[in-house]
Amino acid sequence: MKQDTDLRIIELGLILPPAPKPVGVYKPVLIVDKFLYVSGQVPFLADGTMMKGKLGADMDTAAGKMAARQVGLTMLSTIKAHFGELKKIKRIVKTLGMVNCTPEFDSHPAVINGFSELMSEVFGEDNGVGVRSAVGTMLPMNIVVEVEAMFELY
Repeated sequence: MKQDTDLRIIELGLILPPAPKPVGVYKPVLIVDKFLYVSGQVPFLADGTMMKGKLGADMDTAAGKMAARQVGLTMLSTIKAHFGELKKIKRIVKTLGMVNCTPEFDSHPAVINGFSELMSEVFGEDNGVGVRSAVGTMLPMNIVVEVEAMFELY
């Protein structure tokens, strides 16, 4: 059953930040057949500022999880900027979450849960949960979290 995702976002009281412009040579979104690929998104706040920090150094897991949730809102904003609405999204298929962290930090999955839990809230338990990877790395500009994803379209 096709849901009205835009209405669901309003019901949840979510505020989408402005969709970011590409900062390199890439497309923010690309459609191939019935799949939407979304380039790596970062945690932009409603005022357009980016959340920065390193897990295990100056941020804890809870703050990282909130940053990953904010990445989800940024991604929804990017998709909406492309389509004008979100109801063309059937389900999330794949997520790759990258966490800016120290070598000792080992709670990458708990951080990326912030993104995954948001997708489940927005698209429902069945369509909002897909396959996923969560890795630790060093991200440019001290960005807390970056997530790329693939969605199935109606």
